[in-house]
Amino acid sequence: MSGVGGTRPRSDRLTLVATSLGYFVVILATTVVNVALTRIGAGLGAGVSALQWVVDSYNLAFAATLLTAGALGDRLGGRGVLAAGFGVFAAASLLSVAAPTAWALALLQGVAGLGAAMLLPASLRVLSHSVTGTAERARSIAIWGGSGGAGIAVGPLAGGLLVGVAGWRAVFLLTGGLGLLGLALSLLCRAPAMRAPAAGLDLGGQGLGMLSSGALTFALIEGGDLGWRSPAVVAAFVLAAASAAAFLAVERRGRSPMLPLALFRSSAFSATAVVGVLLNLGLYGQIFVQALYFERVRGYSPVLTGLTFLPMTLSVVGANLLAGRLVVRTGPRALVVTGLLVAASGLAALVTMGPATGYAAMVLPLIAVGGGWGLVVPPLNTALVGSVPAQRVGIAAGVFNAGRQVGGVVGVALFGSLLVQGSFVAGMRLALAAAAAALIAACVIARGFLDTRLEAEAPA
Repeated sequence: MSGVGGTRPRSDRLTLVATSLGYFVVILATTVVNVALTRIGAGLGAGVSALQWVVDSYNLAFAATLLTAGALGDRLGGRGVLAAGFGVFAAASLLSVAAPTAWALALLQGVAGLGAAMLLPASLRVLSHSVTGTAERARSIAIWGGSGGAGIAVGPLAGGLLVGVAGWRAVFLLTGGLGLLGLALSLLCRAPAMRAPAAGLDLGGQGLGMLSSGALTFALIEGGDLGWRSPAVVAAFVLAAASAAAFLAVERRGRSPMLPLALFRSSAFSATAVVGVLLNLGLYGQIFVQALYFERVRGYSPVLTGLTFLPMTLSVVGANLLAGRLVVRTGPRALVVTGLLVAASGLAALVTMGPATGYAAMVLPLIAVGGGWGLVVPPLNTALVGSVPAQRVGIAAGVFNAGRQVGGVVGVALFGSLLVQGSFVAGMRLALAAAAAALIAACVIARGFLDTRLEAEAPA
């Protein structure tokens, strides 16, 4: 609720800060470790496979449990789940500082991923139920969404600087410290205790959803390393498909489904989910490819590699702030379409990069990628909330963000496989072209199906 003269009450500001910090830190954790991997390997005597799991275990746990966490937030109320998520995330991150081996670090990062899965949908639920008024809610959700975009962009820069100055363990001290701060803020929030109507937990659906998400994530991660035809990868794909089919059957017949399939009767919700998948596929893949390019092809240090992303980081933050103001005037669709076109143009320009390309030639494309990304994320989250009933915001956020995480896993796995099939530079160019194509496809979908209004009529 807005105060006198449009000033937010203190309780609203505190809720906005706590929930935005939650989104920021869980997304930051997906990218901040990338530039630290070389130092982690040297410090813990780890090979490539172990280092891959240091990154992938977080994303695997995050993606596989988002649906369950979203349903939990809807049934128990967001504030308690938000605080619990901050606590689990902070504890696992701080224990990671003292990890003695890479496999112990990977295990702890998996636990951090569980905390992140609790945090993300709960933060949106708490925020959407704490702010009244269509315009004010749209502004708040835009700021919240922008914090996630900032987390992605800040990750490589913060990771590079921390590794260069204080060593790789400082990366987890940062995420753990932010988690503790979020825990304290969440306990001070006075969010309304809105819950979905009392119903039994959909344990069968939750188990099948986790199994399907986990198997698919495993297959996509390991396919590039073991080979797409390896028995383990093929078996994981089969298991993912079979459990997904069983999940849909259970949800269709269940009295209290974890995922109400009626959500997908809304073309706006379905379009928002698909755009989120394609967005992360393209942009997570781009960060992964370019970080390797700067370190392996150009020979940059972790600090310098992090600094190369500075133009993108600053443009993401600036565009996030701009989008938060503009979404009230334009509605979500115009900003999402514009941002996707701008980011796709930047990726297309980066396709020309080679071993001798001057960094100055990359600055404007990086600004375009970051600026476009920053314009997309806040209004996309606004569109998400407007496309579902209020009591289903938590599970809708779980579906949306699970899809985004899977999109990121697909992007990294697919683009990584392109890098090892012949020339690195040729594979990088193909990967960046594929990333641009993914954003163009997302633009077409957004133009056709996203709602222009701040609040749409959602299915019950």
